[in-house]
Amino acid sequence: MSKKAAPRNFADSFEKIPVHVFPNQKDGSVYVARLIADYIREKQKKKEKCVLGLATGSTPKTLYAELVKIHREEKLSFKNVVTFNLDEYYPIANNALQSYNRFMKTHLFDLVDINPKNIHIPNGEIKKEDIKEHCRHYEKMIEDAGGIDLQILGIGNNGHIGFNEPGSGIYSRTRLITLDNSTRIANSYEFANISEVPRLAITMGISTILKSKKIILMAWGSAKAPAIQKAVEDDDSEQMPASLLQNHDDVSFVVDDAAAAELTRIKSPWLTGDCEWTPMMIKKAVVNMALKLKKPVLSLTNSDYNEYGLSDLLVDQGDAYEINLQVYYMLRDSITGWPGGKPNVNLPVHPERSSPYPKRVIIFSPHPDDDIISMGGTFQRLHDQGHDVHIGYQTSGNIAVTDEFVTRFLDFAVGFEEIAGIDTKKSGKILEDARKFINRKKSNQMDTPTIRAIKGLIRRGEAKATCRYVGIKDENIHFQNLPFYETGAIEKKPMSEKDVKITIELLRQIKPHQVYCAGDFADPHGTHIVCFNVVLEALKRIKAAGDEWIGDCWLWLYKGAWQEWNIEEIEMAIPMSPDQVLKKRFGIFIHQSQKDMVPFQGSDSREFWQRAEERNSATANLYADLGLTHYAAMEAFVRWHY
Repeated sequence: MSKKAAPRNFADSFEKIPVHVFPNQKDGSVYVARLIADYIREKQKKKEKCVLGLATGSTPKTLYAELVKIHREEKLSFKNVVTFNLDEYYPIANNALQSYNRFMKTHLFDLVDINPKNIHIPNGEIKKEDIKEHCRHYEKMIEDAGGIDLQILGIGNNGHIGFNEPGSGIYSRTRLITLDNSTRIANSYEFANISEVPRLAITMGISTILKSKKIILMAWGSAKAPAIQKAVEDDDSEQMPASLLQNHDDVSFVVDDAAAAELTRIKSPWLTGDCEWTPMMIKKAVVNMALKLKKPVLSLTNSDYNEYGLSDLLVDQGDAYEINLQVYYMLRDSITGWPGGKPNVNLPVHPERSSPYPKRVIIFSPHPDDDIISMGGTFQRLHDQGHDVHIGYQTSGNIAVTDEFVTRFLDFAVGFEEIAGIDTKKSGKILEDARKFINRKKSNQMDTPTIRAIKGLIRRGEAKATCRYVGIKDENIHFQNLPFYETGAIEKKPMSEKDVKITIELLRQIKPHQVYCAGDFADPHGTHIVCFNVVLEALKRIKAAGDEWIGDCWLWLYKGAWQEWNIEEIEMAIPMSPDQVLKKRFGIFIHQSQKDMVPFQGSDSREFWQRAEERNSATANLYADLGLTHYAAMEAFVRWHY
């Protein structure tokens, strides 16, 4: 699955806006950062101001980090740059942790040499009665600056740009707007809960955005894929605000592979022209056709292929019957009850090697419950089948523990000490201080180091209890507490050298034959992608160093907490019986701090056990719909070649 970094442009596409596709967010952000840097320098040579329209949210974070890097390493000056931000929550204090004013200072403005007088951001503190005048003045400032030279945009899951929600008119200008509930839910990861997300925002209008001389919209991750497809392939509509960008003469989208997944040229490339019929492409085409037609793979006919636009595949590969068998065998051979390989047998088509047996295995869990949520059935099966299973809990997960849980556990600790006749002066003082802090805690206030430590201890205890439930020995449980996570805030640091070194040390200690790692990067806090990159970088360095064991180490990616693999991607599917589903559920229940209402849980309101069961059940149903054995549930994996 590893890919080289390069933009990909397809002439044979249905896109009404040019879309540049990159393997990942990092490569796409570097590309846009270079365009911006070149534009700033070009303006500097002409002794002109460079007027930038800037976005906030999770999308441009990496872009701003790259611009800061260019400023530091290549001395790019921002002294001639004038900025206008798209939007701001209302009402919100300018220094609030979630304000876009603070966001821009943290990620860009305080890290470069821009003149503070050249920075313009809608004011979330302004009086309600003054908002209309404030918006008129904002438009006037943009006009007086000569208009926006380059506007950077993100896109919401519902297609909004800025905070222009569905229904926003093409002639709309800067104004106060009511946020769509889906937008509030999507942005709730920045707040303790949905009730704290503001219901209003000040935003540039569609008309204001379209007046920009050049526009670049960026999008990362599978959650944005449906909106990207509609924005660039469907007709323009006010119900899909990003599609109104089709009316601009110089606009382009920069997206990663995941955000491009729904584009016709990616999802159904055989419809856009010539297609290279690799085994994986054949599997993708036939599986999608079978699911759309609601027919088992072995029941597809030549007529189905022709009507679905796959006549070229028939010409290339021959009769439908032979193609059906090829795809059916690929699906069948991905199913196994032996995730560590079946010992003492020769199965060339099995997803995993039979030897060595038993294998040394490490499951990396970004948070202290991702292991049981995403691969709990496989986790238990690996142990039950005799493998030496280790768990690497990469972060403390402390921000996902409620304040109520802290006081509950402190009450228990103090009560236990009293029963045991232990002097409670010190613990009683900790409890008293914690209660005082929590009672006075403001929405934008970070926890103290003591409370963060207590929250981390709660999650560590739950993780240990889960491992013991499965049967894992205490010495096989490893708490890494990677430094990038330990900020005390929702916002995390980038991957650091220390994170990688900690992981290299653990890998060299275990010398695993199998590594399992989270591959669901839809996690709204970005923790999963950082944890994945840390493991990948560690494995690459060990490989470059020539460690002998690394040549026999396979990396498998799991999903489940936030999303699931498409069925055509799955390379190993582990079936589960109803009893195993229940056992996994009870393992998830051990994480009591994550039951019921969890802070920062993103746009999916279901509890994690519900998400896991429904996704595992859906995967099993898809296999059954395609004509394979119907299991109660399935956990799915994809192998990553590093």
